Amino acid sequence: MGPRHFAVEAGDARRLDQFLADRLEPLTRSQVRRLIDEGHVRVNGDAVAKAGARLRAGDAIEVTLPAPRPARAEPQAMELVVLHEDADIVVIDKPAGLVVHPAPGHPDRTLVNALLARCPDLRGVGGEMRPGIVHRLDKDTSGVMVASKHDAAHARLAAHFKAKVARREYLAVVAPPMETRRGTFSTLHGRHPVHRKRFSSTVARGKPAVTHWQVEERLAGSADLVRCRLETGRTHQIRVHFADAGHPILGDRTYGRRPGSARLAELSAALGRQALHAAVLELEHPTTGARLRFEAPLPADMQALLAALRELP
Repeated sequence: MGPRHFAVEAGDARRLDQFLADRLEPLTRSQVRRLIDEGHVRVNGDAVAKAGARLRAGDAIEVTLPAPRPARAEPQAMELVVLHEDADIVVIDKPAGLVVHPAPGHPDRTLVNALLARCPDLRGVGGEMRPGIVHRLDKDTSGVMVASKHDAAHARLAAHFKAKVARREYLAVVAPPMETRRGTFSTLHGRHPVHRKRFSSTVARGKPAVTHWQVEERLAGSADLVRCRLETGRTHQIRVHFADAGHPILGDRTYGRRPGSARLAELSAALGRQALHAAVLELEHPTTGARLRFEAPLPADMQALLAALRELP
């Protein structure tokens, strides 16, 4: 992969690490700082030693991303709910609480570790850091995911996701209820200007993010069960869109807020995660081209939440 180049425009003169963190998604600012410290970033042709260097309009930035370091993930046998498996792909129903790949704070017991145990030839597919992973679900989001078993399948699936050939539908419980029955969020998407571990749809600069939604069920006037279809797949996209619109996903500890009623707050705490589930994944098989549809039923915790919400006055 060759160097990436950026030009600083008027009105975007700020710290170097802030500038690059917005443009090198999904890298965090700490990862960007490491790139700068290791000499992978040049401004106007010169290596810059400090992440806090102030940029000026007209500055030219060159970033050379180093080759991925070897994965440290080791095979770990874990029980998985497999919806489909063949020589090219494996489709699973990911439970809430399972991290997709090793990361700071989660060095093992991830989906990648389980896949390496199940598919011994997976190591290296799609890059050493995240073998087999084509798309992600947040740790506390449940539902259907696909992983590739070899490089050709990985490349084709990644292209399908980029070209919007794959179709992804989610079910979410949002509170307070939506004002209308259906709609579309079409915004920019980027890192929050203050809370750097969060994302925002109200940024001045960012990537396009589109979420189509419709209310599946009104839940006693206190919440809605909403079906969402992703047209793009930005990090935390559904969570950000509904939170920024004033209807956060129930139980979302990053983007949510305390529900208005004590009973709703109690149910949210009992769930212990955001009420978000990847219900449907449609894709073209990377080898045969056949159109496949996979569905993951609502897990028990979300079923219990809906049952309790239906009983509210």
